[in-house]
Amino acid sequence: MKIVLPGGTGNVGRLLEREWTAAGHRVVVLSRRPGHGEVRWDGRTLGEWAEEIDGCDVVVNLAGRSVNCRYTEANLRSMMDSRVQSTRVVGEAITAAARPPKLWLQMSTATIYAHRFDAGNDEATGLIGGDEPGVPGYWAYSVDIAKAWEQAQQDADTPHTRKVALRTAMVMSPGRGGAFDLMLRLARLGLGGPVAGGRQYMSWIHGDDLVRSLDFLIERDELDGPVNLSSPNPVPYRDFFRAIRTARGIPVGLPATRWMAELGAFAVRSDTELLLKSRRVLPGRLLAAGFDFHHPHWPETAADLVRRIRTA
Repeated sequence: MKIVLPGGTGNVGRLLEREWTAAGHRVVVLSRRPGHGEVRWDGRTLGEWAEEIDGCDVVVNLAGRSVNCRYTEANLRSMMDSRVQSTRVVGEAITAAARPPKLWLQMSTATIYAHRFDAGNDEATGLIGGDEPGVPGYWAYSVDIAKAWEQAQQDADTPHTRKVALRTAMVMSPGRGGAFDLMLRLARLGLGGPVAGGRQYMSWIHGDDLVRSLDFLIERDELDGPVNLSSPNPVPYRDFFRAIRTARGIPVGLPATRWMAELGAFAVRSDTELLLKSRRVLPGRLLAAGFDFHHPHWPETAADLVRRIRTA
């Protein structure tokens, strides 16, 4: 297959490029700052890059500013614009293609779901967030970004291309700069204990299962619309970091209040929403379709990731 990865230069893109190239597929990465073998695009306007989409088999749009930053007004607006504009122009390229791709996998986020502790959020019964009581007001903007992101894909006129919105939890892989790298740094800073009580759920997916789930979606013509990419076993924050500390041999994780978490997030130039929002996400559609997770449980997954880092 020929697979086109707009915005494929981040951790997830490099993971997919590496695995799919090894499997014998031709992978084309679209980048604002292209390296060797990559194709330039600006993520906003049609250009020569659209020729790569015409005749390809699958488009996996990963473009969008990283959420691993301070949630300032400017950064939030950049997150919104980079996601919506890139999705819109990918849709325009597919619409204009003489030979449109069979499938458009569009990155989305599990952050679209409500902050909650009482039940899990699957695609059928999950609560969309944005109006939960007792949470910072700017969290609603993250949900607005997710909704606008998915809407841009839905609005695209692509009748010959199946569309799937990938509501993705934190992707856990051993590479630098990824979500697990951030969590490991927080644990090393002493923030590996419960934060604000530690009841908030952490949803995640192992990088291997991410690749396998996308392969699964490529083969399943009956699956379209939103699909949750997340382990079937989200865990509370306190258990999540306990497993990281155990795997890495960090004996102590100090508990922290919200303001202490804010200091820690500031130190690593991130935001407390990534730590405090309870993301209890369940992969209902994948499980119903028969997908088998190779890494369903977090303690074993954390140990696997630490082992890979040590042997890399």
